Amino acid sequence: MSISKTLSIFYFLSITFCFALSHAARFSIINNCPFTVWAGAVPGGGRQLNARGGTWILDVSPGTQGARIWPRTGCSFDGSGRGRCQTGDCGGLLQCQAYGAPPNTLAEYALNQFNNLDFFDISLVDGFNVPMEFSPTSNGCTRGIRCTADINGQCPNVLRAPGGCNNPCTVFKSNQYCCNSGSCGPTNYSKFFKDRCRDAYSYP
Repeated sequence: MSISKTLSIFYFLSITFCFALSHAARFSIINNCPFTVWAGAVPGGGRQLNARGGTWILDVSPGTQGARIWPRTGCSFDGSGRGRCQTGDCGGLLQCQAYGAPPNTLAEYALNQFNNLDFFDISLVDGFNVPMEFSPTSNGCTRGIRCTADINGQCPNVLRAPGGCNNPCTVFKSNQYCCNSGSCGPTNYSKFFKDRCRDAYSYP
């Protein structure tokens, strides 16, 4: 079995996702933005991607689940890989060992799951910082998903954050916006994200 998937920023982050016979996956993460992006990945760590073409090849084991790849911006790290990012920071480390702090645009995936299928999505549940595309490129899978709207520029004032746009759960921390129970519905803020990025999850 050989499958491939891709994630892009058009002024966006681009990730290509490929599977080998062993059902492992290879991601090609490409920064198409006119600025530096520090990609984070769990599993995987992190890498600085220079503007307009910086690339990171990431190999992931079969059966991986609960995995994320995300862009970090406004980062500065010392020689030991310690520092800070304005968005998507993962505990002040270049090599992420935990998920990034909001706001950040998320690419999520799980490999070899139900019926040996692979699942992938873009999520704005942690907010938005960089436009993204995530697309399969093998085994007949050709339809990708993307979120390339100007969400940072159009972000409601109450959700604005340096370098990004927060999800309302991060700001208000209430059941209405965080959906801590099983009986919540869309909000005006979740609709703001969904109207601009139909392919992406917009609500917890």
